[in-house]
Amino acid sequence: MSEYTDRAKSDMDKCVDNLKAAFAKVRTGRANAHVLDSIKVEYYGQMTPITQLAGVKVPEASALVIEPWDKSALRSIVKAIEASDLGITPNEDGVSIRLPFPKPTEERRRELAKECNKLAEEAKVAIRKARGDANKRIDRAEKDEDFPEDDANREKKAVQKLTDEYAKKVDAMLKTKTAEVMEI
Repeated sequence: MSEYTDRAKSDMDKCVDNLKAAFAKVRTGRANAHVLDSIKVEYYGQMTPITQLAGVKVPEASALVIEPWDKSALRSIVKAIEASDLGITPNEDGVSIRLPFPKPTEERRRELAKECNKLAEEAKVAIRKARGDANKRIDRAEKDEDFPEDDANREKKAVQKLTDEYAKKVDAMLKTKTAEVMEI
């Protein structure tokens, strides 16, 4: 691969990684510890991620259990979860916090599938933007340097091939996530 396709591949990899992270945060009826990734707790004056303050377990498919290493942080964790946009009411027993994940209704599952479609489309747009950036760099190299037109066309075809591969990856990820969301 050339420097142009390497950079385009790197940019497209970032798009796919961002989509994976976004899909991980989409709440299905199944417990997923990644929904806690963006929630921060005030702990000794610092905003700290929950995963750095507690162990997170998935004892069953529809619940998470959070066990703080420092029991004094329990109330702060509960407050942070309640203040988040998670939409789950935490149950605490003085030692741990239980997060029940109710099964979404049919209507809610369709909304989640639409949200996943939107996230996938945004990823495809970002992939196409990476293709456009690579093509601009190739055009610039063709004008500024001694870069033959045949080589430039070959590079553009390679970048287009990469774009098609990554669009297929996004489609496959969307199909998998949609099936997960629509599962009862």
